Amino acid sequence: MKDTFVFIDAGFLSKLSKYFGSGKYLGYNIIKFSENIANRQNMQRKKIFYYTAPPYQSNNPSDEERKRKDKYDTFIQKLSQNKKIIIREGRCQKIVNKNGFVKYSQKAVDSFMVMDMMSVPIKNKEVKDVILIACDSDFVPIINELKSLGINIILYTYFTKRRDTNFARSNYLMNVVSKYVRLTKQDFDNSRF
Repeated sequence: MKDTFVFIDAGFLSKLSKYFGSGKYLGYNIIKFSENIANRQNMQRKKIFYYTAPPYQSNNPSDEERKRKDKYDTFIQKLSQNKKIIIREGRCQKIVNKNGFVKYSQKAVDSFMVMDMMSVPIKNKEVKDVILIACDSDFVPIINELKSLGINIILYTYFTKRRDTNFARSNYLMNVVSKYVRLTKQDFDNSRF
């Protein structure tokens, strides 16, 4: 069985979990989830790279902000106990438009992912297959570069044909990877605690 690394965009996976849970996040084990996906490709998961950002905290955090941060810290602390997982944290930015609409955006997360993906052929020459759980076409340049260095990228993603959803995907991303697999609710169900 070949070794693989699994790269996870936690923000994408969180949105998908909530979507499949009809507005409620599904409970699942991220380690088991990664192992199941690697096994489906007849590969052994060597490491998991998990990219996330802590919840936004204002200068004077509200009770709700503190609760979210405490819950996040507990989750990250538990996850970091597994030596096979590498956690990279960006930051969360709050953006308020002129109409008062609030949007939260992760910063630096994609940069960490690109940095770690590029290190695969440099630091881990024995790994020739990488699993990417993401949805962002911003990864196309790094995927092309890794392919030119002999790395196969298997994309696990989810998409709809409607453009007005969180899951509208560019064919550009799916056309550049070695293979893509559409995630299903069953992938989460098979990875419950």
